[in-house]
Amino acid sequence: MPVPGSARLPVIDYGNMVAGRIEPGETGPGGIDPARLEGDLAVRFREAGRVMEARRDAGELGFLELPHDDRLVRRTLEGAGALRGRFDDVVVVGIGGSALGTVALRDALLGPWWNALDGEKRGGAPRLHVLDNPDPDAATALLDRLDLARTVFNVVSKSGLTAETLALFLVVRARMEEALGAGRAGEHLVVTTDARRGPLREVAAECGLRSLPVPRAVGGRFSVLSPVGMLPAALCGIDIEAVLGGAAAMAERCADLELAANRAGVLATLLHDADAGVGAGIQVFMPYADRLRGLAYWVQQLWAESLGKAVRTDGSRAETGPTPLPAFGAADQHSILQLLMEGPRDKVVVFIGRGRVERDLMIPWAFQEEPAFSYLGGHTLHGLLDSERRATAEALRRAGRMNMTIMMDQIDAHTVGALFMLFQCAVVHAGALYGVDPLDQPGVEEAKTLTCGLLGRDGFDPPDLPRPHSRWRV
Repeated sequence: MPVPGSARLPVIDYGNMVAGRIEPGETGPGGIDPARLEGDLAVRFREAGRVMEARRDAGELGFLELPHDDRLVRRTLEGAGALRGRFDDVVVVGIGGSALGTVALRDALLGPWWNALDGEKRGGAPRLHVLDNPDPDAATALLDRLDLARTVFNVVSKSGLTAETLALFLVVRARMEEALGAGRAGEHLVVTTDARRGPLREVAAECGLRSLPVPRAVGGRFSVLSPVGMLPAALCGIDIEAVLGGAAAMAERCADLELAANRAGVLATLLHDADAGVGAGIQVFMPYADRLRGLAYWVQQLWAESLGKAVRTDGSRAETGPTPLPAFGAADQHSILQLLMEGPRDKVVVFIGRGRVERDLMIPWAFQEEPAFSYLGGHTLHGLLDSERRATAEALRRAGRMNMTIMMDQIDAHTVGALFMLFQCAVVHAGALYGVDPLDQPGVEEAKTLTCGLLGRDGFDPPDLPRPHSRWRV
């Protein structure tokens, strides 16, 4: 029985990825042989799908279970309910996977100018800020303009060890105690971290702070559908049950071992082969909607941290992984399109479009004697933007440049949840195709260790950094 809402799921049009459909290049067919989609690529995907099934059965893919964890959803909604109406501002203190999903949700479902609206236009819901970088200018500017008595801070770190987040937490806590007193400061702090362990969990227990858990099998960059993303979303009035419903519907469509029936499989297989088979290792994710800017940055982290690995799961040397880049239509047609059209054939573009908008603006008729104006009148801004998307995809096709389009009916909670699940399933499939573990991130640990040494943390030796040499300075 299909999950309700599956008919409204985003659809992938990948015709511009296959040879014979796109114009051939001077050095080759310019695309993927379509016969391989029923041949070796289908076989390889079936093997990758079995890897994903085994990891799911072993309980390692916790993100797949989040849409069905009714207890966690209820706890998240209760946590939001206990805070709702008491605050004008919510500040998420987190970085990477603890922040990017929340930004994506805010931008997509609340709109780019949410924080500029007055309370009445926000329906009484709070503004939503993300403090993700320990930049003193940004932190000071935000803290100085908030009414701390009407602000709640949600401190987010799965491990509870993230230096940037813990540092900002200490700054925020001290500022709150100074403004409100030590007794009241804790009422304005909520912690989202591992359910059982970690320094942040211990501090939350010691100080009696409100807290929500991140399930053990849910890594940071896969945590947007957990309380990491769902608590701030619910606080601001986003229908998180609709988000999770869309995710559940997409997960069902991404469980088939037949490549042609699996949307995440198609996305992963084509992008993997574009890199490993055709040499297009730069993958540009390009939404044509400002509300999806945050999603593009979320995808960048998910793709880069999951697939960029030095060692394969069999222990062999890999140093593999595509380079994901966010771009935004139509603005970036005026910045990088020249490179995409005529530069090296090492790029594939994934467009994200939408069929309709909640509101649109008609372009007036004016200056009809001027050809540059006359053809625009009577169209809408969305009509112009979507025509730009379709024209850009066609121009790339004619130039022999691979591209595909993920098309959503409209931007709403259901389809955004489905997009989150689509990309999460796809990156796990891609990990199996590359032969790497998409759930770990060993390459980030060295920099963390060196940072701890530089700051004098117990148990970490100060690193011996090479001194700057005048020969290499100008």
